[in-house]
Amino acid sequence: MKIVVIGGVAAGMSAASKIKRMNPEAEVIVYEKGRFLSYGACGLPYYVSGENDDYRKMIARTKEQFEEKGMKIFLRHEVVKVVPEKKQIMVKDIESNKMLLDSYDKLMIATGTVPIIPSFKGGNLENIHVLKTLEDGIRLKEKVNQPHIKEVVIVGGGYIGIEVAEAMRHIGKNVRVIELGDRILKTFDHELTELAQEELIKQGVELTLGEKVEGFIGDCNVEGVQTDQGTYKADLVLLSIGVKPATDFLQGSGIALEKNGAVVIDREMRTNIEHIYSAGDCAMVYHKVKEENDFIPLGTTANKCGRITGINLLGGHQKFVGTLGSAAIKVFDLEMGRTGLSEEEAKKLAIEYSTTFVKSVDHPGYYPNQTPIWIKLITEKRSKRILGAQAIGNKGAVLRIDVFAVAIHNAMTADELGMVDLCYAPPFAGVWDAVHIASNAVE
Repeated sequence: MKIVVIGGVAAGMSAASKIKRMNPEAEVIVYEKGRFLSYGACGLPYYVSGENDDYRKMIARTKEQFEEKGMKIFLRHEVVKVVPEKKQIMVKDIESNKMLLDSYDKLMIATGTVPIIPSFKGGNLENIHVLKTLEDGIRLKEKVNQPHIKEVVIVGGGYIGIEVAEAMRHIGKNVRVIELGDRILKTFDHELTELAQEELIKQGVELTLGEKVEGFIGDCNVEGVQTDQGTYKADLVLLSIGVKPATDFLQGSGIALEKNGAVVIDREMRTNIEHIYSAGDCAMVYHKVKEENDFIPLGTTANKCGRITGINLLGGHQKFVGTLGSAAIKVFDLEMGRTGLSEEEAKKLAIEYSTTFVKSVDHPGYYPNQTPIWIKLITEKRSKRILGAQAIGNKGAVLRIDVFAVAIHNAMTADELGMVDLCYAPPFAGVWDAVHIASNAVE
């Protein structure tokens, strides 16, 4: 059996590895557009900041290590067309610019996402960057270490934008974040983002909210950012507006795509065309609470779904239990985590819900260095079933969100979680943990 995998980072290499473990005789061919395989892209801001001094630490396995397992790996090869009726793909060798045809018995599409880059006036000026791939990270790090780069403007207040804001402050740059919306980190509810915004301002980040970027100013290098309300000096700009599925090459293939371009799959990672599977950030994914497909590009989900795809490409029928969209971010001295539904999502689904927002602490006051934790719960009004949870604090907030994720995964109510036997010792938690306190505050 010949299995071709398009995309060699999270989902793709998880699938390829699982296939070779289960069936060492299977022929596995991987085409990857970039220069690197199987790396942790979420570590890129910490490489740019210098907290990680070697990009190779982000690479889980090299091309040579995968090839030792019997895979055939082609880097700098971009699949430009899929022809399902012939079970063929057209591939461009980026280095030589030559085209080649290959065939498959089964195909996996794991091409991830690409940054959204609107056609801004002056968008072709030097020193305008994105941060999506390892190559992007290497380029950005080289640029920001140049002494004349002092003023950094980040367009977009999502996860990457805020993480890079911290990275740039860490290396002594002046940083401005320009966000079109009225607040940053919109997957979190406003109670938490207000605290995150206060922390950014305290740490010297200029927050410019509710302004639309119209273009960039400069001769050769970018010198400023023009919005609908003003102009801001910039020696370097990072565009962090969002991502979209890297699936343009599937147009006209007959493979079903959502309006945003994400591949439509079932819970076995199958597309609408036999023998073609998809997983990772380029595909839709089943949401356990919503009980429907959603677009949630996360590395954790990509790796799980990649593993399942590997099993199913060999004839299995394993179903993905579903994601909760669990995610976390460090914002200078604060950590934030979220899982399940936000209040906005519960509203959109027309669920009768209630919210609870409490301020607790990470451990008792009679042990040194007590810090606050704020927790917000979204619960089903009648049953008190936990639908979503968010937390922010100096320490311990994200691991408590993991507790809520397990509770939501198992459809627990706030009353049940409020009595779960969690650990207690003064250095770690009170006799009533912050998880208990938030759960027992639900009315």
